[in-house]
Amino acid sequence: MKVAVEIVEARDLKPNKKRSNTTPSTYVEVSLAGQTQRTQTKPNNDPNPTWNETLFFHVADPLDLPSLAMEITVYTNSTSLSSLISSRRSLLGHVSISGSSLSPSRSDAALLRCPLEKRGEIAIRLYAVTNSSARSDITHLSTTYPSTIHKNSVKTSKSSRVYNSVASSTKTITVEDPVKKAQPEPEHDLVETHPPLTAWIRYKKSSDKITTTYDLVEQMQYLFVHVVKARDLPPMDITNGSLDPYVKVRVGNYSGETKKRVANKNPEWNQVFAFAGDHIHAQTLEVVVMDKDILRDDLVGKVVINLTDVQIRVPPDSPLAPMWYQLSDKNNEMTAGYIMMAVWNGTQTDEAYPEAWHSDANNISLEGVHTTKSKVYFTPRLSYLRVDVLAAQDLAPSESGRINPEVYVRVRHESQTVLTRLSPDRSLNPTWKNEEKILVAREPFDEPLHVSVFDRVGPNKDVSLGELVLAKKEIGTMGNRHQKMPAKWFKLGNSDSKGKIQLRVYYDTRYHVMDEVMQYSSDFRPSNKQLRKPAVGVLDVGILSARNLLPVKISINGKTNAATANAYCVAKYGPKWVRTRTCLNSLAPRWNEQYTWEVFDPCTVLTVAVFDNCQVNGNGNDKDNGLKDHPVGKVRIRLSTLESGKTYTHYHPLLLPHPTGLKRTGELHLAVRFTSTAWFNMVLMYVKPLLPKEHYARPMSVAQMTELRQAAANIIAAKLARSEPPLRREAVEYVLETKFDLFSMRRSRGNWQRIAALFSTVKAVAVWLDGVQQWKDWITSCLVILVFLVMAWMPVLILPTVFFYLLVIGLWNYRYRPRRPAQMASYAEQVAIDDLDEEFDVIPSSRPVEVVKWRYDRLRHVAGRVQTVVGDLAAQGERAQALLTWRDPRASMIFVVMNFVLVFVFYKVPFKLLVMGYGLYQLRHPKFRSKRPSVPFNFFRRLPPLSDVVF
Repeated sequence: MKVAVEIVEARDLKPNKKRSNTTPSTYVEVSLAGQTQRTQTKPNNDPNPTWNETLFFHVADPLDLPSLAMEITVYTNSTSLSSLISSRRSLLGHVSISGSSLSPSRSDAALLRCPLEKRGEIAIRLYAVTNSSARSDITHLSTTYPSTIHKNSVKTSKSSRVYNSVASSTKTITVEDPVKKAQPEPEHDLVETHPPLTAWIRYKKSSDKITTTYDLVEQMQYLFVHVVKARDLPPMDITNGSLDPYVKVRVGNYSGETKKRVANKNPEWNQVFAFAGDHIHAQTLEVVVMDKDILRDDLVGKVVINLTDVQIRVPPDSPLAPMWYQLSDKNNEMTAGYIMMAVWNGTQTDEAYPEAWHSDANNISLEGVHTTKSKVYFTPRLSYLRVDVLAAQDLAPSESGRINPEVYVRVRHESQTVLTRLSPDRSLNPTWKNEEKILVAREPFDEPLHVSVFDRVGPNKDVSLGELVLAKKEIGTMGNRHQKMPAKWFKLGNSDSKGKIQLRVYYDTRYHVMDEVMQYSSDFRPSNKQLRKPAVGVLDVGILSARNLLPVKISINGKTNAATANAYCVAKYGPKWVRTRTCLNSLAPRWNEQYTWEVFDPCTVLTVAVFDNCQVNGNGNDKDNGLKDHPVGKVRIRLSTLESGKTYTHYHPLLLPHPTGLKRTGELHLAVRFTSTAWFNMVLMYVKPLLPKEHYARPMSVAQMTELRQAAANIIAAKLARSEPPLRREAVEYVLETKFDLFSMRRSRGNWQRIAALFSTVKAVAVWLDGVQQWKDWITSCLVILVFLVMAWMPVLILPTVFFYLLVIGLWNYRYRPRRPAQMASYAEQVAIDDLDEEFDVIPSSRPVEVVKWRYDRLRHVAGRVQTVVGDLAAQGERAQALLTWRDPRASMIFVVMNFVLVFVFYKVPFKLLVMGYGLYQLRHPKFRSKRPSVPFNFFRRLPPLSDVVF
């Protein structure tokens, strides 16, 4: 493919004043993909030269364009003898442009006016010179890679299009458009949309309206073909008179096949095929019954149906009854055999849609199609399993004569293992105190609990003294805080003596088992269903589409597939997970699937993530193909920020941190609506505890909650991975943020900026008070003094004034309340590449020793600064303590005498006068101020801290 760079003209090229006695010769040099070309020189002293020349460059792969930068430099050569001998040239200006700004043809190419870094500007056109098919690829590529220089990334409401330059974020490129002007959209901002969402479906041949619950998605037309079975098929094999039939359903260039039935003249398939409306470019539907053969498949018979005769079916109508069709041969003459099937036109609301084979899976195997279906998953109900180890008796010694064993207990449940401490008794009848272990269990509690007793006879050498396996029926359940669970003795198995162990073990269903990070959890209900409150609302989510997704290249068995995207979405709220259908080979997929959740607490968060399906070319088994589904990005929406009954439709930017920086991987189109069904109960939720009561009556430590959350996430990931089709572990871990507790410089910077933004108001008030103290505006200072005197004389007005001020500010800010959900934010662009690489490094580190050593040294420097700050804070507290500890006898004497004087002052002088005097002193005019520190400050700084005794 060739890339054409048309150099039109330049403006305001100011010549070098040092060479004003020479005649400059101006030319342009362009570099792209390792190739460099230049225009002709203009031997004149014109600051606005015109070239109208076109330079051509060869690019092997159009997909490499977004990663290529086009360097355009304007030079001038002097015609003086010394300059010709030395071949010196002077730089007039330079600009760098991304290759993704390429237009498909010259007619589509706008005139780019690029400001040069030093002076002036240059006008150019960029377009592709290739055949029509490749040109369409360039058009598709330009919409796929949203660049900082891209004409499709602007609105159409203003008269100029502005783009950021690759070389500098402060440079802009203006594209002339005499018809319309546009303003640039923020690169990572939400884009509000108005899609044609409808609550009714109109018949093609009728004006009747039919209500439907799918009112947050656009209706997508499909042709459904339900192949049920066949009968009386003729024999095709001459030798044994049998056949291996399968059915091929074909509409135009799209076709799908059923599974093969071996040696069966009356086969059953019961399979549904769905052809998208935009894939139908034919007038007929062909259903062909074939006989599988070694060399060549034979035609058994076919049925041809005119698509204009297909009827429309709309839920809640009952499923269409299948009919028997007689087969015909290749000459369209009736032959032996019948096939039962049903054909109808419908939408994605049809109940056959989730399980149907779709026409975009034309080149995918049946195993790959299985991984593309949409499904709804429910996580198992989790509870805490408490095991309190109390004592053991009559243990058999691990060695003869060993009467002082070091005994400990190991508790194991599923993949969780915890150990007790060594018993302090060192006997065959050990006891333990405060050895209650908590694990996570899932209903129906069919996994047994393993309790083993060990004797530590040496380093890394433990001998088993007995083992206990407890089934569900032997473990009690505690559902309320008034219930008491007694301790029980259990006999140990695999023991030579009558050893037994005393345990208090039960399922504790009073807690909510956290499987998500607390900050954006979607559920806070306890495990016990009897303690749960009724729902307060309904959440409807329409997953509409995505755009500008980045293509992904996948290598299987040494073969690299073409760069494309097989995107699907995963939404999680509460125990309900949903997975949309995988849209194959599309960088702008359209799902239009709607899902509903019950809402039990408005202060919860919905999570929607986008993944690229890497299993469609394999069998979906991670052990076989070694591929994982790649995350594309995710969106979180807090329900409490949504107005009840309002529908929010926006394009949400998808951002993905990467070791090389932040990537914008596309945009996700969502329609979200939260409806309150119990307004009073919902408002009452704001004054109730966020978690169940037991979390406050018997709290757990932060470290313990983190470990249990990781265990719960592992249980959920293992459970959903065993579904059909599986919701893969990497998708579950990405949604649940299992690596949230690992160190991240990006998150640290983000949290610091959050704190800075939080105190920005305090800083603004402090600046305003400083201005009042400095009398920068004497009118404001006088008014503040007047208000202060009134409040000091009548303190009963202070609190009513404060609350009235907050009331007015709240009512005033209602006009400027957020009209859209908060967008996802990342701070990857504000940290160094090495910090991002450290975030994505595994534990233990896989980086070279030199890199790990450098990071450790850097951590020591940072820790040193933190150590200094902590020491300063401690010093301030120690100075305050030194006031009365007589560590400095003279300072303590001064402080005691001062308190003696203040006792009589505060006793004799009215408090109002003291407050008024202090306020007037602080608000005095700058003429009566000194730049030196105040007396109390100087006295406090001279107090002795303990810094001098620390070494």
